[in-house]
Amino acid sequence: MEIKEKESVVVRFSGDSGDGMQLAGNIFSTVSATVGNSISTFPDYPADIRAPQGSLTGVSGFQVHIGAEQVYTPGDLCDVLVAMNAAALKTQYRYAKPDAAIIIDTDSFGPKDLEKAQFASDDYLGEMGIDPDRVIACPLTSMVKDCLADSGMDAKSVSKCRNMFALGLVCWLFDRDLDVAFNFLREKFAKKPEVAEANIKVIQAGYDYGHNTHSSVANVYRIETKHKVPGRYMDITGNKATAYGFIAAAEKAGLKLYLGSYPITPATDVLHELSKHKSLGVITVQCEDEIAGCASAVGASFAGALAVTSTSGPGICLKSEAMNLAVIMELPIVVLDVQRGGPATGLPTKSEQTDLLQALFGRNGESPMPVVAAASPTDCFEMAYAASKIALEHMTPVILMTDAFVANGSAAFRLPDLKQYPAINPPYVPEELKGSWTPYMRNAEGVRYWAVPGREGFEHILGGLEKDDKTGAISTNPENHDLMTRKRQAKIAAIPVPDLEVLGDKDDAELLIVGFGGTYGHLHAAMDELRAQGKKVALAHFRYINPLPKNTAEVLKKYPKVVVAEQNMGQLAGWLRMKVDGFVPLQFNQVKGQPFVVNELVEAFNQIINK
Repeated sequence: MEIKEKESVVVRFSGDSGDGMQLAGNIFSTVSATVGNSISTFPDYPADIRAPQGSLTGVSGFQVHIGAEQVYTPGDLCDVLVAMNAAALKTQYRYAKPDAAIIIDTDSFGPKDLEKAQFASDDYLGEMGIDPDRVIACPLTSMVKDCLADSGMDAKSVSKCRNMFALGLVCWLFDRDLDVAFNFLREKFAKKPEVAEANIKVIQAGYDYGHNTHSSVANVYRIETKHKVPGRYMDITGNKATAYGFIAAAEKAGLKLYLGSYPITPATDVLHELSKHKSLGVITVQCEDEIAGCASAVGASFAGALAVTSTSGPGICLKSEAMNLAVIMELPIVVLDVQRGGPATGLPTKSEQTDLLQALFGRNGESPMPVVAAASPTDCFEMAYAASKIALEHMTPVILMTDAFVANGSAAFRLPDLKQYPAINPPYVPEELKGSWTPYMRNAEGVRYWAVPGREGFEHILGGLEKDDKTGAISTNPENHDLMTRKRQAKIAAIPVPDLEVLGDKDDAELLIVGFGGTYGHLHAAMDELRAQGKKVALAHFRYINPLPKNTAEVLKKYPKVVVAEQNMGQLAGWLRMKVDGFVPLQFNQVKGQPFVVNELVEAFNQIINK
């Protein structure tokens, strides 16, 4: 058997939402990340809570792009499509390359399965124009039953192992080391070792099936990592990285971490992850509603913790009053917004960037608040740490924006050395001010001192009514309110953030691409493709949105053509027009609930360049 080298490959697992496609994809991603491959994943959940089995709307997908060099997106189209039933083939074939290998479970393509998937005849391959020579058709369910015939497991439990057979076959196709997958399963099912061993047996059977049949449909490929950076790696989702970033910031600041949260898709995994780490001083409370989640975080902040509340767009609406309370009290909290499709319930399992203006302006009164955005699953760690540092050092609530794409997606994460991260120094009120201190006394940077309860001589109260700048007592004085409003605004505007970095042809680009948050990988890939075509293109991607980097105007006005690309109707473009005099960008906007498609970006940007 010849094993060929390949630079990158995209695999898409698809089946019913109960077929374990997310688990199979996660294990394959972990196996790939562990050997040092660059990965980018895209879990594509159905929006239905529980669609009928075998129906078109109930298909769940998981796409992973693995590469020898850095990969920035999960890929537009896949090289291998696993379709566990007829509905999966019908809905997911659109994401396959013309020459993709397709793995199907023929046991799930019976007359009833084809009827549910709305095929007109039993010639489903011909109906879809699929070349049978590209299909690895195997009676997957039957082989799993035979494999576990002596296991003592009931039929339903045996059926749940089908995904592992498909995983084993894919691991054979790409010469993956099965030991990593076996260890993953033994850890995941540590309390049910018999389940772990059954799944391991089925993975091995799938691997052996590929090895023994030597299918002519697909070659065996190996993706060798080109530039290995020493260190310990793990496959991490954006939500888990966000949780770890908060833990790291609390440890660095010497504080307990408190999370007050109400479960909401797609942010709930942050609550789940943090609840596992009580040994690290993490306190989690699942509150009765969104308002309580944020209000409890305000209380925890007053008490001296690094306080966080997590939600998605609908929850930001509900939390706004408590967020405003933190603004006027000048208390540090981090509000995590994992954006999803809207408005209202909208598309709860899909991804958009439609909360930006709500984050900037969605509160009553002049209510300035720093806003930062994570660019990738691993960047969620960095930005959670950065948001916490800003909140604690500048005594302000901070909104950290991610989205369903980066939150549920995963990448290879090199475990960080916390000693290399900057210190976090909250502005505690100095002991020498004892006797003269008042609640709104500020340091040289205009930041209100933090007096944690329990310090004798610094007893105080805060509240939602405007306070006198000097005494901290309730004040309705017009001049004082104007003064306090300006001080709160000036404090946010003065927060130091890194300069806006320009990638690509930064000196002579004919087109500057601008974006923010989770579109980074797709915009970077589009820039790379355009440069490969000989075009002069650069990319400026915002992670710090309020305050903007100091060189923002300089960068945006430097290039003859600028396009702002967003998964909304132009919210970042509007914010930049507001903040940069004379800036009138071109726009590329999609609101599909799906990540950008790189080929579509390249075509649109080429039209702009050539116009």
